[in-house]
Amino acid sequence: MKICIVGGVAGGASAATRLRRLDEKAEIILFEKGEHISYANCGLPYYLGGTIRHRDSLIVTKPELLCKRFRVDVRIRNEVLSINRQEKKIVVRDLTSGTDYEETYDKLILSPGASPKIPPLPGMDSDGVFTLRNVTDTYRIDDYLLENKPAAAVVVGGGFIGVEMAENLVDRGLSVTLVEYADQVIASLDPEMANILHRHLSEHGVNLMLGTGITGISHGSHGLRAGLTSGEEVPAGLILLCMGVAPDSRLAKDAGLDLGLNGSIAVNEYYETSDPDIYAVGDAISVTHLVGRTETLVPLAGPANKQGRAAAENALKGRKLKRSPVQGSSVLKVFDLTAASTGLNEKQLRQMDLPYKKTYVHPQSHASYYPGASPISMKMLFGDDGHILGAQAVGAEGVEKRIDVLAAVIRLGGTVYDLEQLELCYAPPYSSAKDPVNMLGYTASNILNGDMPVFYAEEVSSLDAQTATLLDVSTTDEILMGTIPGFQNIPLDTLRENLNRLDPGKPVYVTCRVGLRGYLATRMLLLNGFRAFNLSGGYRTYSLTGSYKVPAPVGLQKPQSIPSTPVSSAVTTPDADAAGKPVPSMKLLTVDACGLQCPGPIMKVSENMKSLKEGENLCVQATDPAFASDIDVWCQRTGNRLIRTSCEKGIYSVVLQKGGTSVQAAQCDTSSAGDDKTMIIFSQDLDKAIASFIIANGAAAMDRKVTMFFTFWGLNILRRPHKVSLKKNFMEKMFSGMMPRGSQKLKLSHMQMGGIGARLIRKLMKDKNVASLEELIASAQQNGVRIVACQMSMDLMGIHREELLDGVEVGGVATFLGSAETSDTNLFI
Repeated sequence: MKICIVGGVAGGASAATRLRRLDEKAEIILFEKGEHISYANCGLPYYLGGTIRHRDSLIVTKPELLCKRFRVDVRIRNEVLSINRQEKKIVVRDLTSGTDYEETYDKLILSPGASPKIPPLPGMDSDGVFTLRNVTDTYRIDDYLLENKPAAAVVVGGGFIGVEMAENLVDRGLSVTLVEYADQVIASLDPEMANILHRHLSEHGVNLMLGTGITGISHGSHGLRAGLTSGEEVPAGLILLCMGVAPDSRLAKDAGLDLGLNGSIAVNEYYETSDPDIYAVGDAISVTHLVGRTETLVPLAGPANKQGRAAAENALKGRKLKRSPVQGSSVLKVFDLTAASTGLNEKQLRQMDLPYKKTYVHPQSHASYYPGASPISMKMLFGDDGHILGAQAVGAEGVEKRIDVLAAVIRLGGTVYDLEQLELCYAPPYSSAKDPVNMLGYTASNILNGDMPVFYAEEVSSLDAQTATLLDVSTTDEILMGTIPGFQNIPLDTLRENLNRLDPGKPVYVTCRVGLRGYLATRMLLLNGFRAFNLSGGYRTYSLTGSYKVPAPVGLQKPQSIPSTPVSSAVTTPDADAAGKPVPSMKLLTVDACGLQCPGPIMKVSENMKSLKEGENLCVQATDPAFASDIDVWCQRTGNRLIRTSCEKGIYSVVLQKGGTSVQAAQCDTSSAGDDKTMIIFSQDLDKAIASFIIANGAAAMDRKVTMFFTFWGLNILRRPHKVSLKKNFMEKMFSGMMPRGSQKLKLSHMQMGGIGARLIRKLMKDKNVASLEELIASAQQNGVRIVACQMSMDLMGIHREELLDGVEVGGVATFLGSAETSDTNLFI
């Protein structure tokens, strides 16, 4: 039998070798239009970053080996142009000689792969603009980098290749901007999980621009410029398009074969196309998802490899091996973090209208008392019957092995109850007696059997402090690092003696840092006759929800020779703080909080700070990224000083100074101290709203921190212009219905004239080139003005969070007063 294969790499090469293992006499011809038939396509970014040093390392199997060991007729740089199904012939072009020839076949296996998506926009074919799909692309990019030595790069697209290339270009020494049209990177993750990666990318210097697309590429005086939907132009010496791939089905289409999802090649359960003598595998075909049982595209090497093997058996032996559904298991390295997922995510389940429940846990990668433990943030989705629908995890180590276990359980039809009983390898350097996978099973089972009623971060905004008790059982020190607005604090260990402070007639919504102590508090409350609910994942998950906002630089740097000893020690402090200002040389105490779970790290800080004298320094090493970012808030609220935050291989080193006021005053530029601006906007008058935002934008332009606190009628300025479908009681409906919905409906304080006045002032502003109120609001948000809506006023006036503009915070009086304390200007409008 003569079998021709179009395309190598995962699908085609695995089909060729399987064919030979099944039949010594079959004539096997493999056509590949490129120079390489089997290469490590997943390793291409790491060659460009320098991790993989030698070009030969990218080549998995050379044509000579396939010819000699498997007796396969390998023809590289030979492109199949067309298929004559009636005569069972293909037309091939030898790209080296430029000549065309025909080849017959008994069976034909198509493995053409997929092609990078390139939008039809100006400048996409410019020098310095690349896509990355194969080894040839990699060499071209490498040569360009060596020859031109660009200082900056723009990566368009936040999928796997885009994020990997952002990291590797940073490792190569380039300044990198990552542009993604969606509001998150890595679509297989849900937003709150992706936000962990967003923070980590920003910490490592990637300029992350989410919700932003590319409009074209132009040449400036200093190189390329990427035009963006935001109106900005980003200069770069290199632009890499990583906007996804599309199935390469041209051959099949021209041959009259049936096409499927998004132009992919349609195949039956045996990988047969609409022509029974032609098979198709790999990125060019659609597949059935194991969980959702829907057709989808999964351009991954693992499934393609298995498909090539099965198609070979069916084509040669007629064994009728059925195609296996896929579950999209994937893993990604992002600097010091690993992200992995399997099955469906929450977005997909909603799109398919499949009911589900979910749970979050944030366990340590191994026993916390063994050095080097680090947190893993995990999310699992499951059905009412306990069957697992999908899982996601992000952490520094041990991530992929947990997702691998969950992938196997999903493949075998297991449930959350099986996770409770899984007997997994345990020793302190590798795991805990209760493995994170077991923890997912325990929490999910508790939800299903009613032992742990839960609520979720996205529900917090709808909670009413008048009709429910909102309770945070974290320690007092943890509260200083942040808590959910409106939640009162009773630490878990004092809860029993304070139960009389809670109204037994109200449901109690409980949170802690990661959900574990919240669970204990919830059980305590339930057993004492309260209705109680635990926030799944605790404050950590809550802090990850919502759209990601790129933070201001916080001084994350490479470590400055800070020791990693597990005991306290004294060393000399770095000679500059996070802002680059000099720090006097003095001794500092170093303590190890690596592997500690909440509230361990902050307790270490609090405990050791008490032993220091004013002006002395403390270095705390921790593996919790959230601690590294939250400690800045703790310092501000306790009067201490954050000197430096550094990170290496997932270990964060935070240097603090006790007090710090006197030393800081002597060495810091005090001209900017206390010059923040705060405003209370009480009015809903159009002219007053315009004046407020003009002042706010002006202050922001002077690099001042501005907080605008909207209360009572001022809330109407922040309302969305369209009606939002929400359940409201009679009073809420009455209040919100009588008030103006958004800035377009506001009236003037004087000269209203039946609505003509407002229209007149808007026309005058336009004629005089003055920005409209809506433009002023948008500019304020872009300039970092903090816009806060008063929770109490919202409750009284029947306004829900969902009715407010994107980017508006919800807070209370304490939020405003916290900003007012550092302000030299406080306005009431």
